[in-house]
Amino acid sequence: MRQVEVHGPEDLRIVEQPSRALATGEVRIKVAAIGVNYLDIQERTGAYPRSFPYVPGGEGSGTIIELAADVTGLQIGQRVCWQGVRGSYADEVVAPAWKVLLVPDEVSDQEAAAILLQGLTAHYLATASYAIQPGDVVVIHAGAGGLGLLLTQVAKLRGARVITTVSSAAKGVLSLEAGADLTVPYAELTAVASGNAAVVYDSVGEATFEDSLTCLKKRGTLVLLGQSSGPVPPFDLTRLGRLGSLTITRPTLSDFVSTPADLHDRASAVFTWLTTGRLQLRIGATYPLTRTAEAHAALEARTTTGKLLLIP
Repeated sequence: MRQVEVHGPEDLRIVEQPSRALATGEVRIKVAAIGVNYLDIQERTGAYPRSFPYVPGGEGSGTIIELAADVTGLQIGQRVCWQGVRGSYADEVVAPAWKVLLVPDEVSDQEAAAILLQGLTAHYLATASYAIQPGDVVVIHAGAGGLGLLLTQVAKLRGARVITTVSSAAKGVLSLEAGADLTVPYAELTAVASGNAAVVYDSVGEATFEDSLTCLKKRGTLVLLGQSSGPVPPFDLTRLGRLGSLTITRPTLSDFVSTPADLHDRASAVFTWLTTGRLQLRIGATYPLTRTAEAHAALEARTTTGKLLLIP
């Protein structure tokens, strides 16, 4: 099997490795498409350190080619997708059976790889981290990214008025097409949203944190879900009271899909939205596995829109 190995922050290699034997409760999958996420870059560059060498990635789709003897409910030849499975930058992946989801017939392999992690994230952000209510003003940073586009649509499904930040006019057009009521450059956000937002979804971190707080109304919620510009500096929690009894939360997807029931319930909702046309998915670009470094560079430069995929 071929896999990408990270041997240093700027050292990505394609390596041939023998396939390992399956353990109890595992399935082997021939990979069709792999989702690229900003976490993959943050692990490689040391924001979330890992020991070198390692195989990056955690999301993809493909076809089951082998099952451990104790696995039930799945069959060889079924199309499946997964998230939260380390080592997914490869042409073959071994995954715990409970993390594997069947791909609906109406959904392509590339669509399944593109929507699962960010679709599940959009679902829990809008229903659990903060349960969006009809009429809420919702601010979403990085509105033209893969997650931003999906979260905008989910927020609109729940009746929100959505304001997004974008870094270019072209990205603003994409965000409006996804349903945003207003898109603004980052520097202009507080002029239009100060003190109005029930919730701000902030994937940028250090560069937007203070503006995010400024946008919140009394008892508003700031959901920190990333740090593409760097981590938020140490923060005096007493400021939350002075600013209007605000709430800050830093959730992670794994805690919202930690049981098979939670995973299947959220995935079912996401796939239903997709197959009924209520969610539109944008795949910004695909790269062969051999050009993983280029995919990372494009995402890191924030020149991309929608979801990036690797194709083995």
